[in-house]
Amino acid sequence: MRYKLLGRSGLRVSELSLGTMTFGEDWGWGASKMESQKIFEAFAEAGGNFIDTACNYTEGTSEKYVGEFVASDRDYFVIATKYTLRSREANSMDPNAGGNNRKNLMRSVEASLERLNTDYIDLLYLHMWDYTTSVREVMRGLDDLIRDGKVHYIGFSDTPAYIVAKANMLADLQSLSPVVAIQVPYNLTRRDPERELFPMAKEEDVGVTAWGLLGGGVLTGKYRDIKVDKRYESASEDRMAVADKVVEIADKIGRSPSQVAINWVRQQQDKSQIIPIIGARTLDQINDNLGVLDFKLSPDQLLEIGDLSDFQVGFPWSFLHEEYVLDLVHGKTYPNLDLHR
Repeated sequence: MRYKLLGRSGLRVSELSLGTMTFGEDWGWGASKMESQKIFEAFAEAGGNFIDTACNYTEGTSEKYVGEFVASDRDYFVIATKYTLRSREANSMDPNAGGNNRKNLMRSVEASLERLNTDYIDLLYLHMWDYTTSVREVMRGLDDLIRDGKVHYIGFSDTPAYIVAKANMLADLQSLSPVVAIQVPYNLTRRDPERELFPMAKEEDVGVTAWGLLGGGVLTGKYRDIKVDKRYESASEDRMAVADKVVEIADKIGRSPSQVAINWVRQQQDKSQIIPIIGARTLDQINDNLGVLDFKLSPDQLLEIGDLSDFQVGFPWSFLHEEYVLDLVHGKTYPNLDLHR
């Protein structure tokens, strides 16, 4: 395992993050405590120190397990958790039991600290943008938590690029703690973050943690021959074609389709600083995922898979990079420019 500086911060995190939404059986499909600990220990033994959880994962069980697993060496591990989402136990008529507002933020963080059995959270994400709370209120509340020593760094998950950019502009202008990381869904069949989020992250020096690497399991190829879940009966042939190519390349190089799909994400570093979040329900699954550290896809293989996903960046990037538009702006000089940005 190698390590990266997380965005513009000086925080060192492992090149893979361990997702723990599977820790706990409260939702009917997660791992037992014993299996969760085995998964955690395998990740730690591989050099992983970056753990991802959230206040509502398996109704808080995920945070409790993480807290227990890191207790013997708390300072070594970088724990990321999230606030915004309400628990199933929350009063459905309580308007402040969820959301980005300061009241929910402070309540949620105190509860997370108790479940994690720790004095501080290394990285606190706003989990999802709620379109009701102002950026100013969010950033002021998060900065207060940092000044109190309860949180070290902040991130935004599942939030529009313009909101993150606005948050960091506000942080620069008012000497608040900046957003150092975003979290987004990203895989071969879901490349939307390349449109606005990745360029923003690269410009702002914000780290990217990516979830959903296997496209809900489609990229493993397991839904081609048997429909395990009715949700995948409508999976498009385009997505299946990408999965078929992933399986084909995996067979050629003696790797699993999951490893190929994860490494495609891991190797997109020209787009932004990307840290894949790997998750598992069994020890075998985490060991297979960790196998991505042993190899890289060749440039030809990356292109072969990527070209199949048929992703179009769209306006304005595509328009502004058309040859006739470049000629209108730069004349014939653009091909001679050595760009470092």
